[in-house]
Amino acid sequence: MFNRILRGLFTIIGFILGFISGEWFLQLQKLAYFNSTTILRMLFLVFSTLFLGLILFLISPVLSSLIGKVMNYFEENIQKMPTFEILIGAFGAIIGLLISVPFVSLFNDILIGKIIGAVLVLIVTALGADVAVRKKEDITAAIANIRKVGVPKEKKIKLPCNGIPKVLDTSVIIDGRIMDICQSGFIEGSLVIPNFVLDELRHIADSSDSLKRNRGRRGLDVLNKIQKELNVEVIISDKDFPEIEEVDSKLLKLAQVLKGKVITNDYNLNKVAGVQGVPVLNINELANSIKPVVLPGEEMTIQIIKDGKEQEQGIAYLDDGTMIVVEGGKRHIGEIMDVIVTSVLQTAAGRMIFAKQKR
Repeated sequence: MFNRILRGLFTIIGFILGFISGEWFLQLQKLAYFNSTTILRMLFLVFSTLFLGLILFLISPVLSSLIGKVMNYFEENIQKMPTFEILIGAFGAIIGLLISVPFVSLFNDILIGKIIGAVLVLIVTALGADVAVRKKEDITAAIANIRKVGVPKEKKIKLPCNGIPKVLDTSVIIDGRIMDICQSGFIEGSLVIPNFVLDELRHIADSSDSLKRNRGRRGLDVLNKIQKELNVEVIISDKDFPEIEEVDSKLLKLAQVLKGKVITNDYNLNKVAGVQGVPVLNINELANSIKPVVLPGEEMTIQIIKDGKEQEQGIAYLDDGTMIVVEGGKRHIGEIMDVIVTSVLQTAAGRMIFAKQKR
């Protein structure tokens, strides 16, 4: 539909340009013959109008395709830009436009001067936007200093981030550990929370199942804290993909559009993202990677909590939740004992330690 509208507009523009060009050509002495009678004049104007209209009609698909590519390029780049940068760039462009206007009047006498003036306006406007975006931290600091009197000391000013956008999924919001990770400074870039993730959270919070309802409400509480307490830029994205039904697929598509990464602790989403080439930051993998390293032969003191799946096995846990399977530990449930590590098994779900009683 959009291409058809563009094609019609280009054809109309071709008719107009053809008529104007015909009028201009009729003023030339070499074409005075066509201007001698009304019929010849009308025929010439009709020919020039139809000629340019037909040309633009034929080349309009190419022009429409170029316009579509340019629009998609700008849309993708605008989507991955933080809202603050867009606003500060628009502010700089307006300042540049106001500065260039007085100089344009100096070139209005001739046609070439008008062209030079228009080019000058575009250059100064673009320069103003570029300078404003590059100096956004200084502009933000200046605004913060102006408002410093009215801002409580403990209030944090959220500064824009230049890192790769991080798209949060529902599971990682409900999990809540993303709060501590962001506060520790290990996450750079803005946090992007899509509206379809918010809708899913609200749906879970309104569930008739009490367990789901509590998880949904916890996610909304975590989200509220992320927006109010974290000193990072939080973007609520209204970008949606109506042709895609699943929330996880929409999430991956949004990350591709923003050229960002997905933060999750969903094992299946992690695998699908790997197939589609979308970078993923998995909270569970991060937790596993920072667990203490345990080597075979090391000794440790543990308390047997329960019996294991296999005969005579006992189960214990470290403070970080790592499971320890102790051979012959079933008859020592509730006791504190010294064990020796025999092997360590690393899986996608976590680390498992096998041990035996110290003799």
